Amino acid sequence: MLNLKMEAQKIFLESLKEIDVRVAVSRNLSIESLRLSAAGRTFDLQNFRKIILIAVGKAASPMYEATIDILRLAGSLTQNVEAIVISPDPPARTHGAIKFFLGAHPTPCEVSRQAAIATLDLLHTAGPDTLVLFLVSGGSSSMMELPLDQVISLEDVADFNRVLVGSGLPIKEMNLLRKHLSAVKGGRLAAAAASSAQCTLILSDVPGDSLDTVGSGPSLPDSSFRKDRMEVYRRLWPMHRLPLRIERFFEEDSSAETPKFTDPAFKRAVWTSILSSGDLASSAARLAAAAGFHVEIDSTCDDWPSYMAANYLLDQSRRLRKLSPRSCLISVGEVAVTLKGTTGQGGRNQHFALECALRLAERDDDSVVLSAGSDGIDGHSPAAGAVVDRHTCHRATLQGMNPAQLLAEFNSFALFQALGDAIITGSTGNNLRDLRLFLTQ
Repeated sequence: MLNLKMEAQKIFLESLKEIDVRVAVSRNLSIESLRLSAAGRTFDLQNFRKIILIAVGKAASPMYEATIDILRLAGSLTQNVEAIVISPDPPARTHGAIKFFLGAHPTPCEVSRQAAIATLDLLHTAGPDTLVLFLVSGGSSSMMELPLDQVISLEDVADFNRVLVGSGLPIKEMNLLRKHLSAVKGGRLAAAAASSAQCTLILSDVPGDSLDTVGSGPSLPDSSFRKDRMEVYRRLWPMHRLPLRIERFFEEDSSAETPKFTDPAFKRAVWTSILSSGDLASSAARLAAAAGFHVEIDSTCDDWPSYMAANYLLDQSRRLRKLSPRSCLISVGEVAVTLKGTTGQGGRNQHFALECALRLAERDDDSVVLSAGSDGIDGHSPAAGAVVDRHTCHRATLQGMNPAQLLAEFNSFALFQALGDAIITGSTGNNLRDLRLFLTQ
């Protein structure tokens, strides 16, 4: 059983190496004879006085570094590049004029506000002879924030985000609400540089092709409307009270709709996804197959409550095991965890793993389950996730812990840290959602 747990961790870690952000940028951005090709469009760099580069999110630093390396091929033109990088980690190398902001996640802070103001100020300098490159990855929603209504305080926004994270809402609905509250989300960064040429490269950490959900879509046309906002808000409100000033904003706001596809800001704009959770699943599947596993990918339970996802995937793994004893079921995406009362240390991946550990013990199932985030950070813990088997809960009990109680208290990291089953990677500089592996042999 130990070997199977080690194999699960190896597949996860090797998958992270394969989904290299810098390689993905270089595949989608190239320069030849001062002509920049990206997202199916070619930009003649001789037509631009300057380039503005806005990199925000958990992968902002490696995306910035890869882009700057490509722009260097244009020689002295890179002297006219002005950049803002908002990231959990500073770039390893920089070039030209750059402002760095230490990104906060999952709760916005004063730095988030300062980053938003600096970004808007820079974009307001853009004109027809400016090329703006937006490099957007997951985590942007909290790292850059400025409410539309100045009456709303930063504390209000922080409380609002804490409610959203613990609400159990799918990420698309969380970010829908964020878009309609913010001066830098839902296409409003694109609107701030409306006359410029724009290109957005996206690392997608959302379901399917909802690219305007990534980072709450700061530079893309918004597909949602105020009526959608009110529908989500009214479902959220009875169970989760929001800060009073935010409730008033949602009830009384009469501001203009977020920019749509027909907005002039998108007349010269293009965008594309350069990596997604599908790429993460494909890498894991290839590595598992190379290790001799019969592989299936099933992400049906994306955004399901964690307990429902655990039951479903364990049942699918058992079905797959009947087809081939040495099997690997792969699932990507996120599970929903609704927080209640006082919470401990952990995140949705460790919560899900502990859910599975309890069920494996009940079923006397010899499977191994791994659940971990591709960003290396699971909730408010230093772990990316955890790996479990049917012995996990018994081992925890022998150390005086109550697995069911720790699950109810959302305090899973304490258990996995004590058992040595927490997966620690540190920040990976990537963010393609979560990977779940179910291995049998």
